Amino acid sequence: MENRTYVQLGRRSDLGADCSSCFGLCCVALAFVKSSDFPRDKPAGEPCDNLDEHDACRIHPQLRDQGFKGCTVFDCFGAGQKVSQHTFSGRSWREDPQVRDEMFAVFPRVRRLHELLWYLDEAIALVQAHRDPSPWVDAFEHVRELSDRPAQELADLDVDAAYDSARGLLVEASEIARSGGEPGRRRRGARVPGPGSDLLGAKLAGADLSGATLRGSVAIAADLSGATMRSCDVLGVDLRDADLSGADLSDAIYLTQMQVNSARGDARTALPEGFERPSHWTYG
Repeated sequence: MENRTYVQLGRRSDLGADCSSCFGLCCVALAFVKSSDFPRDKPAGEPCDNLDEHDACRIHPQLRDQGFKGCTVFDCFGAGQKVSQHTFSGRSWREDPQVRDEMFAVFPRVRRLHELLWYLDEAIALVQAHRDPSPWVDAFEHVRELSDRPAQELADLDVDAAYDSARGLLVEASEIARSGGEPGRRRRGARVPGPGSDLLGAKLAGADLSGATLRGSVAIAADLSGATMRSCDVLGVDLRDADLSGADLSDAIYLTQMQVNSARGDARTALPEGFERPSHWTYG
Protein backbone atom coordinates (compact mmCIF):
# COMPACT_ATOMS: atom_id res chain seq x y z
CA MET A 1 0.00 0.00 0.00
CA GLU A 2 2.75 2.43 0.86
CA ASN A 3 3.88 2.75 -2.77
CA ARG A 4 0.49 3.44 -4.31
CA THR A 5 -0.40 6.72 -5.94
CA TYR A 6 -3.76 8.44 -5.52
CA VAL A 7 -4.91 6.85 -8.78
CA GLN A 8 -4.20 3.36 -7.49
CA LEU A 9 -5.47 4.11 -4.00
CA GLY A 10 -8.99 4.54 -5.26
CA ARG A 11 -12.52 3.36 -4.71
CA ARG A 12 -11.96 0.14 -6.65
CA SER A 13 -9.44 -1.22 -4.16
CA ASP A 14 -8.14 0.26 -0.94
CA LEU A 15 -11.12 2.54 -0.35
CA GLY A 16 -13.61 -0.29 -0.68
CA ALA A 17 -14.16 -2.94 1.99
CA ASP A 18 -12.41 -6.29 1.59
CA CYS A 19 -13.91 -8.30 4.45
CA SER A 20 -11.82 -11.36 3.62
CA SER A 21 -8.68 -9.38 4.59
CA CYS A 22 -10.15 -7.94 7.79
CA PHE A 23 -10.45 -9.34 11.31
CA GLY A 24 -14.14 -8.46 11.60
CA LEU A 25 -13.31 -5.08 13.11
CA CYS A 26 -16.68 -3.45 12.44
CA CYS A 27 -18.28 -6.37 14.31
CA VAL A 28 -16.04 -5.92 17.36
CA ALA A 29 -14.53 -2.46 17.68
CA LEU A 30 -17.74 -0.47 17.20
CA ALA A 31 -20.75 -0.17 19.48
CA PHE A 32 -24.33 -1.07 18.54
CA VAL A 33 -27.25 0.85 20.05
CA LYS A 34 -30.67 -0.79 20.16
CA SER A 35 -32.76 0.98 17.56
CA SER A 36 -34.39 0.43 14.21
CA ASP A 37 -30.88 -0.44 12.96
CA PHE A 38 -29.92 -2.96 15.65
CA PRO A 39 -32.03 -5.33 17.79
CA ARG A 40 -29.87 -4.90 20.91
CA ASP A 41 -27.01 -2.96 22.46
CA LYS A 42 -23.40 -4.04 21.99
CA PRO A 43 -20.53 -2.22 23.73
CA ALA A 44 -17.50 -1.16 21.71
CA GLY A 45 -14.76 -3.78 21.95
CA GLU A 46 -17.13 -6.69 22.48
CA PRO A 47 -17.52 -9.16 19.59
CA CYS A 48 -20.98 -9.41 18.10
CA ASP A 49 -22.69 -12.73 18.88
CA ASN A 50 -22.97 -13.36 15.16
CA LEU A 51 -19.21 -13.18 14.51
CA ASP A 52 -17.72 -16.64 14.03
CA GLU A 53 -14.19 -17.84 14.77
CA HIS A 54 -13.12 -17.03 11.20
CA ASP A 55 -14.18 -13.36 11.53
CA ALA A 56 -17.21 -13.86 9.31
CA CYS A 57 -20.87 -13.14 10.04
CA ARG A 58 -22.99 -16.21 10.72
CA ILE A 59 -26.20 -14.53 9.57
CA HIS A 60 -24.93 -12.28 6.77
CA PRO A 61 -27.70 -13.17 4.25
CA GLN A 62 -30.38 -12.60 6.94
CA LEU A 63 -29.03 -9.45 8.59
CA ARG A 64 -31.96 -7.21 7.66
CA ASP A 65 -34.52 -9.90 8.44
CA GLN A 66 -33.05 -10.28 11.93
CA GLY A 67 -32.98 -6.56 12.67
CA PHE A 68 -29.36 -5.72 11.83
CA LYS A 69 -30.12 -3.16 9.15
CA GLY A 70 -27.22 -1.02 10.38
CA CYS A 71 -24.75 -3.73 9.42
CA THR A 72 -25.99 -3.78 5.83
CA VAL A 73 -25.55 -0.02 5.58
CA PHE A 74 -22.05 0.33 7.07
CA ASP A 75 -19.00 0.89 4.87
CA CYS A 76 -15.50 1.02 6.35
CA PHE A 77 -14.00 2.58 3.18
CA GLY A 78 -11.29 -0.09 3.27
CA ALA A 79 -10.14 0.76 6.80
CA GLY A 80 -10.75 -2.80 7.98
CA GLN A 81 -8.14 -4.39 5.74
CA LYS A 82 -5.83 -1.40 6.11
CA VAL A 83 -5.72 -1.72 9.91
CA SER A 84 -5.66 -5.52 9.85
CA GLN A 85 -3.01 -6.07 7.19
CA HIS A 86 -1.01 -2.82 7.12
CA THR A 87 -1.12 -1.14 10.53
CA PHE A 88 -0.89 -4.41 12.46
CA SER A 89 0.87 -6.51 9.80
CA GLY A 90 -1.70 -9.32 9.89
CA ARG A 91 -1.79 -9.73 13.68
CA SER A 92 -5.32 -10.35 14.90
CA TRP A 93 -6.99 -8.81 17.94
CA ARG A 94 -7.58 -12.37 19.09
CA GLU A 95 -3.86 -12.90 19.67
CA ASP A 96 -3.11 -10.63 22.66
CA PRO A 97 -4.83 -7.93 24.74
CA GLN A 98 -2.46 -5.14 23.67
CA VAL A 99 -3.14 -5.68 19.98
CA ARG A 100 -6.85 -5.84 20.78
CA ASP A 101 -6.99 -2.49 22.58
CA GLU A 102 -4.74 -0.66 20.11
CA MET A 103 -6.55 -2.04 17.07
CA PHE A 104 -9.97 -1.07 18.37
CA ALA A 105 -8.75 2.46 19.13
CA VAL A 106 -7.15 2.87 15.70
CA PHE A 107 -9.87 1.41 13.48
CA PRO A 108 -12.43 4.27 13.81
CA ARG A 109 -9.71 6.84 13.12
CA VAL A 110 -8.45 5.11 10.00
CA ARG A 111 -12.02 4.67 8.81
CA ARG A 112 -12.57 8.43 8.99
CA LEU A 113 -9.27 9.09 7.23
CA HIS A 114 -10.22 6.69 4.44
CA GLU A 115 -13.60 8.38 4.10
CA LEU A 116 -11.76 11.68 3.68
CA LEU A 117 -9.51 10.05 1.07
CA TRP A 118 -12.65 9.00 -0.82
CA TYR A 119 -13.85 12.60 -0.91
CA LEU A 120 -10.44 13.97 -1.89
CA ASP A 121 -10.06 11.36 -4.62
CA GLU A 122 -13.36 12.52 -6.09
CA ALA A 123 -12.38 16.17 -5.68
CA ILE A 124 -9.27 15.53 -7.79
CA ALA A 125 -11.44 14.04 -10.54
CA LEU A 126 -13.83 17.00 -10.33
CA VAL A 127 -11.21 19.70 -10.83
CA GLN A 128 -8.58 18.18 -13.10
CA ALA A 129 -10.41 19.10 -16.32
CA HIS A 130 -10.56 22.75 -15.26
CA ARG A 131 -7.37 23.53 -13.36
CA ASP A 132 -4.16 22.25 -11.84
CA PRO A 133 -5.24 19.60 -9.29
CA SER A 134 -1.97 19.85 -7.31
CA PRO A 135 -3.53 21.31 -4.11
CA TRP A 136 -6.03 18.46 -4.00
CA VAL A 137 -3.41 15.83 -4.81
CA ASP A 138 -1.17 17.21 -2.06
CA ALA A 139 -4.05 17.09 0.41
CA PHE A 140 -4.80 13.50 -0.61
CA GLU A 141 -1.18 12.45 -0.16
CA HIS A 142 -1.03 14.13 3.26
CA VAL A 143 -4.09 12.24 4.49
CA ARG A 144 -2.80 9.01 2.98
CA GLU A 145 0.48 9.51 4.88
CA LEU A 146 -1.50 10.02 8.08
CA SER A 147 -3.40 6.77 7.52
CA ASP A 148 -0.12 4.90 7.00
CA ARG A 149 1.31 5.89 10.39
CA PRO A 150 2.06 3.40 13.19
CA ALA A 151 -0.71 2.44 15.58
CA GLN A 152 0.52 4.58 18.48
CA GLU A 153 0.59 7.71 16.31
CA LEU A 154 -2.82 6.96 14.84
CA ALA A 155 -4.32 6.53 18.30
CA ASP A 156 -3.21 10.06 19.21
CA LEU A 157 -4.09 11.63 15.85
CA ASP A 158 -6.50 14.58 15.65
CA VAL A 159 -8.65 13.40 12.76
CA ASP A 160 -10.96 16.39 13.07
CA ALA A 161 -8.02 18.64 12.22
CA ALA A 162 -7.44 16.68 9.00
CA TYR A 163 -11.07 17.23 8.01
CA ASP A 164 -10.92 20.91 8.90
CA SER A 165 -7.83 21.31 6.73
CA ALA A 166 -9.46 19.62 3.72
CA ARG A 167 -12.96 21.08 3.97
CA GLY A 168 -12.24 24.21 1.95
CA LEU A 169 -10.75 22.18 -0.90
CA LEU A 170 -13.79 19.88 -0.99
CA VAL A 171 -16.16 22.82 -1.14
CA GLU A 172 -14.08 24.52 -3.83
CA ALA A 173 -13.96 21.38 -5.97
CA SER A 174 -17.72 21.06 -5.75
CA GLU A 175 -18.17 24.69 -6.78
CA ILE A 176 -15.83 24.24 -9.74
CA ALA A 177 -17.64 21.13 -10.93
CA ARG A 178 -21.15 22.52 -10.48
CA SER A 179 -20.31 25.74 -12.29
CA GLY A 180 -18.53 24.11 -15.22
CA GLY A 181 -15.18 25.47 -14.14
CA GLU A 182 -16.44 28.98 -13.44
CA PRO A 183 -16.65 29.32 -9.63
CA GLY A 184 -19.17 31.89 -8.51
CA ARG A 185 -21.61 31.36 -11.36
CA ARG A 186 -25.01 30.92 -9.75
CA ARG A 187 -27.31 28.07 -10.62
CA ARG A 188 -30.43 29.29 -12.40
CA GLY A 189 -33.93 27.91 -12.27
CA ALA A 190 -36.50 27.05 -9.62
CA ARG A 191 -35.70 27.49 -5.96
CA VAL A 192 -34.03 24.42 -4.51
CA PRO A 193 -32.90 23.46 -1.01
CA GLY A 194 -29.47 24.60 0.08
CA PRO A 195 -26.73 23.33 2.41
CA GLY A 196 -27.86 22.13 5.82
CA SER A 197 -31.54 21.95 4.87
CA ASP A 198 -34.09 20.08 6.96
CA LEU A 199 -35.53 17.70 4.38
CA LEU A 200 -36.90 15.15 6.83
CA GLY A 201 -39.76 13.47 4.97
CA ALA A 202 -39.67 16.17 2.28
CA LYS A 203 -41.80 15.68 -0.83
CA LEU A 204 -39.30 16.15 -3.66
CA ALA A 205 -40.51 13.55 -6.14
CA GLY A 206 -39.46 14.51 -9.65
CA ALA A 207 -37.56 17.58 -8.43
CA ASP A 208 -34.74 18.99 -10.52
CA LEU A 209 -31.84 19.23 -8.08
CA SER A 210 -29.16 19.37 -10.77
CA GLY A 211 -26.22 21.41 -9.57
CA ALA A 212 -27.78 22.01 -6.16
CA THR A 213 -25.81 21.94 -2.91
CA LEU A 214 -27.49 19.78 -0.28
CA ARG A 215 -24.26 19.42 1.71
CA GLY A 216 -24.96 18.45 5.33
CA SER A 217 -28.73 18.24 4.89
CA VAL A 218 -30.98 15.76 6.68
CA ALA A 219 -33.11 13.95 4.11
CA ILE A 220 -34.28 11.00 6.21
CA ALA A 221 -37.34 9.36 4.61
CA ALA A 222 -37.47 12.09 1.95
CA ASP A 223 -39.32 11.29 -1.27
CA LEU A 224 -36.71 11.81 -3.98
CA SER A 225 -38.25 9.37 -6.40
CA GLY A 226 -37.63 10.41 -9.98
CA ALA A 227 -35.53 13.38 -8.87
CA THR A 228 -32.70 14.59 -11.08
CA MET A 229 -29.59 14.92 -8.93
CA ARG A 230 -26.88 15.27 -11.53
CA SER A 231 -23.91 17.28 -10.22
CA CYS A 232 -25.78 17.64 -6.93
CA ASP A 233 -23.47 17.97 -3.92
CA VAL A 234 -24.61 15.38 -1.35
CA LEU A 235 -21.58 15.51 0.95
CA GLY A 236 -22.72 14.26 4.36
CA VAL A 237 -26.42 14.20 3.44
CA ASP A 238 -28.38 11.77 5.62
CA LEU A 239 -30.33 9.65 3.14
CA ARG A 240 -31.58 6.99 5.53
CA ASP A 241 -34.81 5.51 4.18
CA ALA A 242 -35.00 8.18 1.48
CA ASP A 243 -36.84 7.00 -1.63
CA LEU A 244 -34.46 7.17 -4.59
CA SER A 245 -36.62 5.08 -6.92
CA GLY A 246 -36.00 6.24 -10.46
CA ALA A 247 -33.74 9.08 -9.29
CA ASP A 248 -30.69 10.07 -11.34
CA LEU A 249 -27.57 10.20 -9.16
CA SER A 250 -25.25 9.11 -11.95
CA ASP A 251 -22.78 11.92 -11.26
CA ALA A 252 -23.89 13.13 -7.83
CA ILE A 253 -20.96 14.81 -6.07
CA TYR A 254 -19.42 13.10 -3.01
CA LEU A 255 -22.00 10.31 -2.99
CA THR A 256 -20.85 7.27 -0.98
CA GLN A 257 -21.87 3.63 -1.04
CA MET A 258 -22.95 4.00 2.58
CA GLN A 259 -25.49 6.67 1.61
CA VAL A 260 -26.79 4.45 -1.17
CA ASN A 261 -27.03 1.48 1.20
CA SER A 262 -29.05 3.50 3.70
CA ALA A 263 -31.64 4.61 1.14
CA ARG A 264 -34.37 2.84 -0.83
CA GLY A 265 -34.21 2.53 -4.58
CA ASP A 266 -35.06 0.35 -7.52
CA ALA A 267 -33.78 -0.89 -10.87
CA ARG A 268 -34.39 2.55 -12.42
CA THR A 269 -32.16 4.42 -9.97
CA ALA A 270 -29.09 5.70 -11.83
CA LEU A 271 -25.88 5.41 -9.80
CA PRO A 272 -22.27 6.40 -10.56
CA GLU A 273 -20.05 3.82 -12.20
CA GLY A 274 -18.63 1.34 -9.70
CA PHE A 275 -21.43 1.62 -7.14
CA GLU A 276 -23.25 -1.53 -6.03
CA ARG A 277 -27.01 -1.80 -5.91
CA PRO A 278 -28.12 -2.88 -2.42
CA SER A 279 -29.87 -6.23 -2.23
CA HIS A 280 -32.79 -4.70 -0.28
CA TRP A 281 -33.77 -2.41 -3.17
CA THR A 282 -36.78 -3.43 -5.27
CA TYR A 283 -36.13 -4.94 -8.67
CA GLY A 284 -39.52 -6.23 -9.74
